[in-house]
Amino acid sequence: MTAIRIDGIGDDAAAIASAYPVMVQLRPHIDRVEDFVAQVQLQMREGFRLVAARHAEGTIRALAGFRVMTLLFCGRQLYVDDLVTDAGSRSGGYGAALFDWLCAEGRRLDCRELHLDSGVQRFDAHRFYLRQRMAISGHHFTLPLDRG
Repeated sequence: MTAIRIDGIGDDAAAIASAYPVMVQLRPHIDRVEDFVAQVQLQMREGFRLVAARHAEGTIRALAGFRVMTLLFCGRQLYVDDLVTDAGSRSGGYGAALFDWLCAEGRRLDCRELHLDSGVQRFDAHRFYLRQRMAISGHHFTLPLDRG
């Protein structure tokens, strides 16, 4: 297998834009790269980090967006907002390498747990998370807040 490199994506617009073709596969509602760059830069000011798993020649094959937070129910956690592997690179080890990196980064940052939410329809992702020894620990509920 080809060497996989994991590295952070900086906060400059060009670096963030380079991640858009992979991220839009998970977040298709973000239909303009400019909107993606602006949103990621806003989230980075709030502690969000974006990391990529790259093929040896530098092509982004998988992405993760995450943040560290502390909550009463679990203490300090690494929360994964986004985890996606390029459709043409799935089963190539990129997602697993990125997941292992996230676990190691969480340990390095003294987090007690790694958390993520996944849409109920994402069966392939769920199989991947279960293979990574994750447990389904709860239900995630949402309520749109009217701005009327």
